[in-house]
Amino acid sequence: MQNRKIPLRQCVACRELRDKRELLRVVKNSEGRIFLDLTSKAAGRGAYVCDDPECIKKLRKARLLNRVFSCAVDDGVYAAVEEQYFGKEQS
Repeated sequence: MQNRKIPLRQCVACRELRDKRELLRVVKNSEGRIFLDLTSKAAGRGAYVCDDPECIKKLRKARLLNRVFSCAVDDGVYAAVEEQYFGKEQS
């Protein structure tokens, strides 16, 4: 059995390195559209956030995606991230 390298990514909120598969990816594509990438395969600049409720709150409060992508990010993107995580908890 080969030792495969686990791809790590950094959460934009807590700055902690985690397995890429545990994180939610938000991507800005070449047209400038920003959206959730649930497949983690969309082309473009990606930002990752972990599932810690504090990180999700900090993401919106500090407008972290605006900084990462160097542009204004629609509130709908932040709402979609919250829905993805907080929607799971309530199920």
